[in-house]
Amino acid sequence: MKASAKTAAAAAMGAWLIAAVYYFYQYMLRSAPAVMMPELQDAFGLRALGVASMVGLFYYAYSPFSLVAGVAMDALGPRRVVPIGAAAVGVGALLFATGVTGIASAGRLLQGAGGVFALIGAAYIATQSFPASRAATLIGATQMFGMAGGSAGQFLVGPLIAGGAPWNAFWLGMGVAGLVIAALLYVLLPARPAAPPSTATPRRAEHDDRLRGAARGLAIVFRNPQSILCGIIAGLLFVPTTIFDMTWGVRYLQDAQGFDYASAVLRSASVPFGWIIGCPLLGFVSDRLGRRKPVIVAGALVLLGCLAWILYGPADVLPPYALGLATGIASGAAMLPYTVIKEANPAELGGTATGVVNFLNFTFSALLGPVFGWLLQRVAAGAPLELAHYQLTFQPLLYGVAVAIVLALILKETGTAARPNPAATPVTAPMA
Repeated sequence: MKASAKTAAAAAMGAWLIAAVYYFYQYMLRSAPAVMMPELQDAFGLRALGVASMVGLFYYAYSPFSLVAGVAMDALGPRRVVPIGAAAVGVGALLFATGVTGIASAGRLLQGAGGVFALIGAAYIATQSFPASRAATLIGATQMFGMAGGSAGQFLVGPLIAGGAPWNAFWLGMGVAGLVIAALLYVLLPARPAAPPSTATPRRAEHDDRLRGAARGLAIVFRNPQSILCGIIAGLLFVPTTIFDMTWGVRYLQDAQGFDYASAVLRSASVPFGWIIGCPLLGFVSDRLGRRKPVIVAGALVLLGCLAWILYGPADVLPPYALGLATGIASGAAMLPYTVIKEANPAELGGTATGVVNFLNFTFSALLGPVFGWLLQRVAAGAPLELAHYQLTFQPLLYGVAVAIVLALILKETGTAARPNPAATPVTAPMA
């Protein structure tokens, strides 16, 4: 019995790890455009706003496909959907490498649509196959892989581009890598056991049941006020990373703070590097406390202070990379609502709940990305970008984090310390 349990635990850990590696890969593609903005402007013949808008198409697909991925995960399991997502990201990277605006835009949409299956697949495995007392830690560790990819997309890709490597060669290589990852996922993710013949239902009836179940699950999660709060809090805490750092971070440090390209890349990349520390650390602290709200509020308060210093504080008072690192660590609190929403909804809707919070979260990035780009261009009015332009444009990020803090205080506590009978055993569900 013990041997069987150990084998099942090892299989679950292996499945989670494979999905987390895929999340690393897709996050690398998500963040890489920030270090090649001038090259992309020249290749596509677009201004900075045009390139930022094209890059932001990732979130226009990532956000709605979060719902598709969440429902599909509950209905079919990771093995039948996650490899398809990885293949879509690979094809999207190949399309982006063409340098043709329309085709590249379609490729960026495809990267977003496929990329969402990584986080939701890894989070599904983590919460369905491990004890509830480890949920926040594992979801934080999942995001650690993602932000390691985000950091690699800047730390590693930036020097390559600066050294003269063609921008499209990077995307071609990543496209091939995506197809390889898809094949590995299909081979290595465990398959769901087939239903016994006696319980089998006609295919059409099974399809209809799944559709009704999916609609019912989405309705349950969306009607829960806790779900909406989780999505808004996550979105407001995530936008400073997705829009400010990963799209405009390098440009901001060059234009407003006077850093050279190499230094700007390293300083900007310290934010996702901070996530590598902050996501699992804050998840672990939350699990140890058995509470979610205090950690969310504390992380958001530190994030608010860091953003204010980045925009208005002197540039060289703090040690190099310390501010970016602290920003990344603090903004790791944005992942805790992913745990809260799963604890606030029925256990069998774990994938759907993750899809809903991801949808709400990245809807902010999808809608606000072009707005910030347009606002920055309007504020500058054709003049070279400087510190005052960035301050006026990105000041609303401070208000957003403040709102997230207020909403976190309203959120209902779902940690194990707030439950009469804390769950100590994993939720059993087919992992497929």
